[in-house]
Amino acid sequence: MTTSSIVQILFAGIVSAVIGFVWYHPKVFGTMWMRYSGISPETVERGKKKMHLYALLALLASMIAAYVLSALLSRLGIFEIRGAIQLGFWSWAGFVVPALSGIILWEQKPVTLYIINAGYWLVSLIAMSIVLLY
Repeated sequence: MTTSSIVQILFAGIVSAVIGFVWYHPKVFGTMWMRYSGISPETVERGKKKMHLYALLALLASMIAAYVLSALLSRLGIFEIRGAIQLGFWSWAGFVVPALSGIILWEQKPVTLYIINAGYWLVSLIAMSIVLLY
């Protein structure tokens, strides 16, 4: 049992980035996310100057998550899709859900923002876990 190759980890990171691009697109959840986050169109415009850097850092962060998922898949002996889905779910429930709770508790943002962000991570972690199987 070995962890996934760097190519699989890169691909899983790219899958997560694509999911994020679609998830936070204005035609999906992006407009609501901006409103509930307090991000103005002007802020988005200013951020476009560094978009390449942000995208690279987001890909790197997703690759780190993919690497950890890969190690867990290997160490837990998960070789089928059902196990990968369960690993993605439990990783989300055990780490993402509590970590993002500060959005509601301390930042006093709407529950909808929490649901949007947590939903992205649920879909992303499950998708990455599945990608890492193959």
